Amino acid sequence: MRVLLVEDDPMIGSVVQHALRDASYAADWVRDGEAALTALRTLEYELVLLDLNLPRIDGMAVLHAIRKARNDVPVLVLTAREATEDRVAGLDGGADDYLVKPFAMNELLARMRALTRRKDGTASTVLGNGIVELDPATHEARIGAATVRLTAREFPLLQALLVRPGAILSRSDLENRVYGWNEEVESNAIEFLIHSLRKKLGSDIIKNVRGVGWMVAKGR
Repeated sequence: MRVLLVEDDPMIGSVVQHALRDASYAADWVRDGEAALTALRTLEYELVLLDLNLPRIDGMAVLHAIRKARNDVPVLVLTAREATEDRVAGLDGGADDYLVKPFAMNELLARMRALTRRKDGTASTVLGNGIVELDPATHEARIGAATVRLTAREFPLLQALLVRPGAILSRSDLENRVYGWNEEVESNAIEFLIHSLRKKLGSDIIKNVRGVGWMVAKGR
């Protein structure tokens, strides 16, 4: 899953970005509101983590611009503004959730998973297609009675496919969900990850559509 982190504090931004990448998110980090809007015009994100006290363009202005553009990407505000009126303004301004600094990373990750479920229109805490299930909280896949722990790269790839069973994702689609900015991507990286997942879960779990991309079967 590709996430945009908008945070001007270098220490907080670095810590959160590393924690997100450790949790298998492709996390891009920008440090001002103008850069955030440029990134959102350039790439498709599945979640935005937005500070409010930003240089160049304030976080609330960024939030308003996102919604004015009819971009329905979930936005989780991360800010030191803890007054009730600030929370109300953020939520009424288009934010989907509001977390006050300092915060625990495990709470942030849980809120991110909840927002993702809400956007996907499901109350279930796991993804699945009737053949394989994926638990975003534990990064474990289940097929039959077997439970398999996935690596930091295998997890987001399988997650991307299971969000839309039956949809074909291209190499670039999968790279965008697995790798963030400035992360080196080898030419056969996606094939290697798919090969690894097939070894763990079965050769028929991920299907190749020659010349187009990869998919998992629709639910049954």
